[in-house]
Amino acid sequence: MVGRRHALIRLAGTAAWVAAGPARADATGGDPFGSLQWPGLKREFFGSARVVFDERVVVRGPAFAEDPMNVPISVSATGLPDIETLVVFVDRNPIRKVLEFQPVAALASVGFRFKLEQASPVRAAARTKDGVWHVGGTLVDSSGGGCTVSGATRKDGSWSQTLGQARGKLFAGSPVGGEAASRLRVMVMHPMDTGLVGGIPAFYVNKLAVRDAQGRELLRLATYEPVSENPVFSFDFPGRVAGGLRLVGTDNNGNRIDSRIE
Repeated sequence: MVGRRHALIRLAGTAAWVAAGPARADATGGDPFGSLQWPGLKREFFGSARVVFDERVVVRGPAFAEDPMNVPISVSATGLPDIETLVVFVDRNPIRKVLEFQPVAALASVGFRFKLEQASPVRAAARTKDGVWHVGGTLVDSSGGGCTVSGATRKDGSWSQTLGQARGKLFAGSPVGGEAASRLRVMVMHPMDTGLVGGIPAFYVNKLAVRDAQGRELLRLATYEPVSENPVFSFDFPGRVAGGLRLVGTDNNGNRIDSRIE
């Protein structure tokens, strides 16, 4: 029965999303997921800007989060032109904003893991140069509790020996529009504490950037407490990307991250 319930919830969310159409102005506040949080989220994240629900913003995740502290999510908005910013947020998390991504010279796609407190729509919003926000999402069911328990390295104390260590690797990616592409995967060692566990203040990576050998920024990423412990991110680039990249960043306590990627 549990598996059937999860499947019915997933199908209901999917059916609502299809009914919303490819790009529909949110004039009435109607949400494909029927989330009571949506009107407040719309005000919080977009203010008076125009918002449309758009199936070209593709968010993929599991139907059920087996591990609510490490929920895999991928976001792709490569079907939209001229994207300046991608924002990912979760309706029913106590800390809603997960990350903000500026592709710069990368494609508008990102993969990562995050903490989920309870079953919720997980959304991505892409702002195009005309100022319009295009919103996509997926429903992830969960037994919950991902934001309010401490991570493994916090429990065993090992985080202090690895804090800020980072590494990355470039791969040949799937072709994009018939052209060659590259995928970059990076990992940063960090406990990513939410501040919602008694006696442990919020402590998390807050800024990352990837630079080329000449020091030019290829992408910028702002991350928040819900990102999983020891976060791993995947990014895609059009064409072949040469080695000699550098991952740089900080956490909210001012600790620096600086790692070379060959």
